[in-house]
Amino acid sequence: MPKMKSHSGAKKRFKKTSTGKLRGRHAYSSHILEKKSPKRKRQMARPVAIAPADTSRVNKLLGKKK
Repeated sequence: MPKMKSHSGAKKRFKKTSTGKLRGRHAYSSHILEKKSPKRKRQMARPVAIAPADTSRVNKLLGKKK
């Protein structure tokens, strides 16, 4: 059986923390920034935890079995 490959796009977008949680970028942070407040843009610059509903999907893309 060949090895499973992890998704190249997911490798670049998500990081696993030491405790096993997933982190990624905020949504809506790349364009149409003129109407967004400076506070909102600052907060979007920091990574955010991936929602529990999406963790299984992201883990699968990163090459984890379950």
